This record gives sequence, structure tokens and C-alpha cells, in this order.
Amino acid sequence: MPREEPAFKIKNSTVPVFVIHITTLDMDRLKRELEKRSAQMPGFFTNTPVVLGLAGIAGSDAVPDFTDLVRFLVAHGMRVAGVQSGSEGQRLAATMAGLGIFPDTAARGASPPKAPAEETPAGTGTPVQPELPGLEVPAAAPAEQPPAAETAAQPTQRPTLVIDKPVRAGQRIHAEGANLVVLAIVNAGAELIADGDIHIYAPLRGRALAGARGNEGARIFVQSLEAELVSVAGLFQVFEEGLPDNLRGKAVQVFLKDGRLKLEPLRQ
Repeated sequence: MPREEPAFKIKNSTVPVFVIHITTLDMDRLKRELEKRSAQMPGFFTNTPVVLGLAGIAGSDAVPDFTDLVRFLVAHGMRVAGVQSGSEGQRLAATMAGLGIFPDTAARGASPPKAPAEETPAGTGTPVQPELPGLEVPAAAPAEQPPAAETAAQPTQRPTLVIDKPVRAGQRIHAEGANLVVLAIVNAGAELIADGDIHIYAPLRGRALAGARGNEGARIFVQSLEAELVSVAGLFQVFEEGLPDNLRGKAVQVFLKDGRLKLEPLRQ
């Protein structure tokens, strides 16, 4: 009689998520600025999972009204998955509001905690290995294993994702654990996301977000910058008033320097 598959499996996974780093306890001011940014990018946050970063207010004993803040964010298309950092009281208030707690290392691309091994199905006598992304579990372990710390320090690197067709409005392409190369136009309303670098050998009229897992060394290289938004490691620039003359339609690189987003023309 064939063994019945379990109703669920627990797997390790790292997914891109925006972190809203809160630096004020003035919730009215926070809402005003979030509303303004949301209006600048209509549709950008539609059903987007976000994490609230509380490191900027962790030194205060004050506790935000998370229930009210979550209600506000939901009204603007965002879905709050949890909080990161914060004081003990702030984290407790977040859990009371139904939010999860993300470890401080999550935004820096650290390896997620190991998933618990699943139960041995009755009568099989063979433990079921948890499935890990990008990892094949051998039937028998080799005689010598590298030290655990050394293994954990090596993130999964996937081959570069190459797109050779135009990216249409409404499309979202994510190069998970990889660099992204686009050989055709990226239309307004389209979105490119990469955990590594993004290279666009055509006009960029949509959005490009590199270093999605917090890689501050990631860069964006674009042949013709006509973008709505560019971002590296969560720091982004919206061009609601148009691009500067020295950048519009030019070959440009986007990168972080001293914690600030920089856009510079590439030398011809």
C-alpha cells in the first residue's frame, strides 16, 4: 500500500521583503510620509509583504500602536509580516498585535535557521529529510564533512538570469540568489528584482531593485536610464519629478556609498 504524503512540509526559504525602517514614534508623521510615498508609486505596494524595522526607536520605552499602524498599511496595499529589532516592550506589543518577530540578521542575508526534521512516517523506519532550497541531500553522508560554520558562511549562488525579451508593464522578474541581465527594454510599470546585480542593456523605464536580500555591494548598470524607481539593498530613489538632465537617457550605474544611494553616469 503506497505511503500517504504528509499534509504539509516545513522548508527553509529566504524571500525578498521590504523593510520599513521606522525612525520616529510620531505615528501621524510616519503615516503622512508613507502616504506621500505610496502616492508617488501607485500600485507598487499592492499586496506587498513588509517588515517593520524598529532599530531606530529601540532606545525608547514608548510602544507604537501596531494594530492601528497595520490597519493603515493594509489600506495602502501593504501586508505586515512582522517586526525586526526593537525593545522588549515593542516586540511584545507587536506579538500581541499578531505580528511575527524576525531575527536582526534576517535583513543582512544571513542563513535562516534550520527547519526541524519531519517525523518519520509510521511503518517506514526511514526519517524524511527536510527539503532545503538549492541543496541535494545525499543518500549517505561522506566520511568527512566540512565544519558547520564554514558551510553556513557560503550562501547559495545561482546562475545569472538572462532575459532577452521586452519586460511588459505589470511584469515582475526576480533573480533569486543571482544577478539579472536584461537585453531588451523594460517598460514603465515593469519591475526587476535581483539579490545580486542588475545589468540592463536597453532602456529602463520601469523599476529596478538590486541587492534585494540586503547586499549593500550590489549595483545596477543601465544603458539608458528612464526609470520610475531604482533601489539597492532597500534604499531607493523615486523620480516623481523626472530625471536630472545629466542622467536622463544616459548609461548610468547605481550603487551605495557611505549609506547613501548614488547615481553616476558611466564613462563612455
